[in-house]
Amino acid sequence: MKRARIALLLLWGLGAPYTGVTCTSIGNPSDEGSVMIAKCCDLDEILVDDTCIPVKETNETQPWRPEFLAGTREPRYRLKVGLPRCKGTEHQWHVYHYPSSSDRLTILPSGKLRHHVSDASEPLRGRERFDEGEAEGNLMDETSVHCDYEFGDYCVDKVVLSRDRLVATYAMVCVPEVAVRWTDTVYFVTHVVDPTFRAIAMASYVAVAVVYFVLPQLRDLVGNIITSMSLCLVASQGAATVRIFTEYGNHISFVVADTVMYVSLLAAFFWLNALGYYVWNTFRSRNIFLRVTDGRKYCYYSSYVWGSTFVIAVTAIFAHFTLETNKPTIGGTLYPAQETVGWLGISVLFTCIAFTIIIDLCFALTTANTIGRMNTCGRIHHKMKYSFKMYVLLFIILSTAWFFLLLSQLKYDVLVYFYIVVNFIQALLILYVCIFGQKRVTFLLGKTCNCCTTDETIEGLDWGEEMTAINAGY
Repeated sequence: MKRARIALLLLWGLGAPYTGVTCTSIGNPSDEGSVMIAKCCDLDEILVDDTCIPVKETNETQPWRPEFLAGTREPRYRLKVGLPRCKGTEHQWHVYHYPSSSDRLTILPSGKLRHHVSDASEPLRGRERFDEGEAEGNLMDETSVHCDYEFGDYCVDKVVLSRDRLVATYAMVCVPEVAVRWTDTVYFVTHVVDPTFRAIAMASYVAVAVVYFVLPQLRDLVGNIITSMSLCLVASQGAATVRIFTEYGNHISFVVADTVMYVSLLAAFFWLNALGYYVWNTFRSRNIFLRVTDGRKYCYYSSYVWGSTFVIAVTAIFAHFTLETNKPTIGGTLYPAQETVGWLGISVLFTCIAFTIIIDLCFALTTANTIGRMNTCGRIHHKMKYSFKMYVLLFIILSTAWFFLLLSQLKYDVLVYFYIVVNFIQALLILYVCIFGQKRVTFLLGKTCNCCTTDETIEGLDWGEEMTAINAGY
């Protein structure tokens, strides 16, 4: 029996086709006229995650027994241990049945496995489907779409999912290989265009962060804030990209991916808020020659940003796990459904982002009014005008993209498509505003990399570059 168990586990891991190693009669002792039902593990074993374990070594008391369709008479049956033998044009598919799942598994009196689904999902394509009242003598419940699997095309067993603390009914079935339909607009946009755009967006944000971190002349307080904000946007885009491929849900946690995405976006808006406060405070202060270095200021702003982000993130997570009444899930047949961040948690995060946008708008209007009343300004104020212009443009870009992100939560295809495009344009605009749209940055970048020449004279440069040119010998 141990050798049979080892062979079964090895074949499970390799995904090779395999049929029963043991045949034992259960139920009525007479073999004549009995139906065959496939069990995945040995008769005295159940699945714990993906391993067959004896029942006595678990907290369960009984192994799996067939549950026949309600309203039918239990026939004579025999349990046969083994995995299904899938054909070359089929692949193994995992189905989980538990109280809150959209999939249900029942055994028909003929020995077939019936898989009830809430809609015509991907695994049912290419396999015969039945509508309500068509098969097995009109023995149907309220589920209108289902699929039947013959003996040899399935195996069933009890499974204990330790990570989710869930006991479910598990089935491995053989479903036809389905070619990816690239012509499907929804699939093409969400699985090809969106990941490509997000990859370009991440590359753009990384370029901004590298430029402002590597060039010494840009590593002031404004440059450090831009670098930190860009890295937060990179993390947000990366987590959103991971969340696109729901077919790999057995290997990732969508709650973690959503949390990283929304919290990183929240941190980026707090960094923008910190930049707005710094520019506003500089123009408001009468004495701009404070004895506080940029490094110490950056520590102060970092404490504000990360402290606020942490508190709000903990509040949102607490609200999700304790107060959320309708937690959305992703999953179904290939892996147990995973919960994702619900509307309550998203509302906490998005409300805080909305407040930062309102505060940033006040900073922008107040600073613009202060600049308009200034008759003369020194070099520091002249330099801060460029920082203020960059801050206003970043504020408009990020706020617009966030608004489309908010609309995309309604799950309408058109709104999702709009957000995908706006998210891509946002990255390109931030790259332009922070690098290519500033003569100071392009001048420093060109002189540092020796990759391009400029016809700019020292008088035509922004404040500070003439000193850079003199000191560097340009």
